[in-house]
Amino acid sequence: MVNFSKKLTKDQIPGWEEYYFNYKLLKARVKVYTEQTKEGNHDRRRVLKDFSKLLDDEIEKIVLFMIKQQGLIAAWLEELGKRRAVLEDIPLVQEIAELKEDYRAVGLDLVRLLKFVDLNANAVRKILKKFDERLGYTFTDYFVRSRSNHPFSQLKQVFKHVGIGAVVGALSRNLGDLEEREGSYLNIYDENPLAIPKHALIAEPDDAAGTEEEHTAAAEEKYHYISLVLNLANTFLYMVNTYIVVPTADDYATSLGAAATVCGIIIGSMPVAQVFSSVYFSAWSNRSYFQPLLFSSVVLLLGNVMYAMAYDCNSLTVLLVGRALCGMGSARAVNRRYISDCVPPRIRMQASAAFVSASALGMACGPAMAGLLQVNFKLYAFTVNAETLPGWVMAFGWFAYLIWLWISFQEPVLGETYEEVHRQISSAGSSSTKHLKHLLKQDAHGDNDQEELLLKQDAHGDNDQEEETPTPAAAPSVVEAYRLLTPSVKVQLLIYFMLKFSMEILLSESSVVTSYYFGWTTSTVAIFLAMLGLTVLPVNAVVGTYISNMFEERQILVASELVLLAGVLLSFNVLSTYTAAQYVCSALLTFVSAEVLEGVNLSLLSQVMPARLSRGTWNGGLLSTEAGTLARVAADGTITLAGYLGQRMLLNATLLPSLLICVASIAATLSTYNSLFY
Repeated sequence: MVNFSKKLTKDQIPGWEEYYFNYKLLKARVKVYTEQTKEGNHDRRRVLKDFSKLLDDEIEKIVLFMIKQQGLIAAWLEELGKRRAVLEDIPLVQEIAELKEDYRAVGLDLVRLLKFVDLNANAVRKILKKFDERLGYTFTDYFVRSRSNHPFSQLKQVFKHVGIGAVVGALSRNLGDLEEREGSYLNIYDENPLAIPKHALIAEPDDAAGTEEEHTAAAEEKYHYISLVLNLANTFLYMVNTYIVVPTADDYATSLGAAATVCGIIIGSMPVAQVFSSVYFSAWSNRSYFQPLLFSSVVLLLGNVMYAMAYDCNSLTVLLVGRALCGMGSARAVNRRYISDCVPPRIRMQASAAFVSASALGMACGPAMAGLLQVNFKLYAFTVNAETLPGWVMAFGWFAYLIWLWISFQEPVLGETYEEVHRQISSAGSSSTKHLKHLLKQDAHGDNDQEELLLKQDAHGDNDQEEETPTPAAAPSVVEAYRLLTPSVKVQLLIYFMLKFSMEILLSESSVVTSYYFGWTTSTVAIFLAMLGLTVLPVNAVVGTYISNMFEERQILVASELVLLAGVLLSFNVLSTYTAAQYVCSALLTFVSAEVLEGVNLSLLSQVMPARLSRGTWNGGLLSTEAGTLARVAADGTITLAGYLGQRMLLNATLLPSLLICVASIAATLSTYNSLFY
């Protein structure tokens, strides 16, 4: 346990001490408030007013010093810019090299300023957390609502680094111009910002770099590239396996004597089983990654063989058991956790993007493959046709994957995750504000004599070692995990449920709806679904490269929800004629917005997820996986139940729940919108 007061004092930059957040003073004031509460001598309004004035004064002190330092750095950059302008006419190699070194020196000053801001932000978070824990107050939403969007907001200066980004941009652009003289003709604005490391242009101080390198070298031992590729391949094959049956599920159901709408049960039996498999796979991954992946491959192979043989057995039961076995082999929880635990931070973003891309490609390739498998012949006693061939193809695919897995997978050394290592080497605290809790709006009183008294009381009476627990204990049960969920996390899980529900409704009923309204064949449905899935990659590229740099994530979240709502509304059949153009446009809006929403949602979810849910069986990855799986189960069940109303009513009956859930998620998002500020 580390006393944060001592850490704050130890990590302060020499010469800047008086501008840091006065944590000791506010901690002592909290102690006084607590004692007054116990004695019954407690005026709540006075406490809030007093404490809030202290907070506002401290934050203002920090912000004014930040602005002063930014001005000094800006003046230095202006002077260097004049030197750079002279070199445009006479490019002297030696002077260019010296100028680059001066720019890097500015960068080091900027690093110091960033560490100053991060340490102060951490102090503000901790004192607010302490205030709420000791006095039982919760004012986060009010404080953030009143300050985060205010035109004179000082909170953004501390927690969003407002202004510093412009300085970083000027530094990066000028260094980029100097690089241009060495043969590169790209401007920084032509580069993908996601591909540029944060410290590519700014050197870290030597003392910090050494520690980072030592821990990174130790962490790299857990990483194995081929093992990562195998996890991504598992994700791809599983998504292909899920959606390869969509274009032919209704025909398979009718060939076995069932109604076409039983396709909902056929498709949905896989996510039903996944609800349970995700739990034991998550627990299994605490001990091994290779064993659950091996088990997954074997179960999926057997499940697909049963799915294919159901036709010759003339048994819907065999078909459903085969699909359920496929769901029991879902190792997506293992794939997610492998990326989180065993991939170095330097490439984790790329690995996560590859995971999403593998899922999207699998979703697109599944229906496309089904459209190509239009054959009909007998091989010994087995029928090979458009309904059974997806099962045989996937069985062969999982068999090949099983061999590759056995030969190439390297079991990582289980121990500390990369995230834990990263926490240990962080010397200045995270600049992220995801744990900012329970801020207040108030005003304050007090004089210097009282301040000295409070500091003395703190020095003698409150040696509370609260603050840094290196490894928070994992949630021991699903009940405890649920208790740890904050309102923001619950809303993000609801959004994830909503988008998966809407996508599953769209995809699973597509063959029934399009054949009823437009007379589309299996091949046409397969091409439509494949093209729909392929839109994900360019859209995500545009959002990741441009949109995400222009707007906050919470803004993109709300916009995506509204577009998805528009897509659902457009899908309803309210006129006498229902055209293919209307269906295609509504499907495109729904699918693309849901995919964009998923990326933003998972990003925000990782930011607001409690630290205790980052490890153990009941981790955040499992909870989000279960939310998505339950959504698919509910959607496929809705399709099956709506089938009793007849195909004419199927479309509107299944869209109505999507509409209600979408409206509810938008309302919930707006209610917690300000808590997503950090």
